[in-house]
Amino acid sequence: MTIERTLLLSLRPRFADAILAGTKTIEVRRRPVNASAGTPIILYASSPQRAVVGTARLAAVHSYDHNTAWRRHRHTLGLARREFDDYLEGTSQVYLLHLGNVCRLNQPLPLQHLREDAPFQPPQSFRYVAASDPSRLRDLVHPTAALTS
Repeated sequence: MTIERTLLLSLRPRFADAILAGTKTIEVRRRPVNASAGTPIILYASSPQRAVVGTARLAAVHSYDHNTAWRRHRHTLGLARREFDDYLEGTSQVYLLHLGNVCRLNQPLPLQHLREDAPFQPPQSFRYVAASDPSRLRDLVHPTAALTS
């Protein structure tokens, strides 16, 4: 039996909201993400919300130069061109995470509640969920978690 790794993705609250609303289906990253299609994702909304707000599955990861990425996917990125260019300044490639099976938590899971279970530090960008992370976080990828589509 193989253990499935879960990606913990930090997002600005406006991007988390857009993903949960279905208006943003691709997340932009400056660094490569070594994950395959089907990888579970936990969506963490950063400050001021500071809470886990949902889950998703990675549909695909693509790497492009900036212009190709913008031309092909601008309508699903949830960014204006200026924001896109500013975010990627100093990089030659952009990594696009195509998200599927997005589910909103019935109730956000605040950072303070996660820290009641175990030491926990959300990532600046992304990381994999570790065995030392709070059980409430690790349990989110199981079908019994409280989610809505």
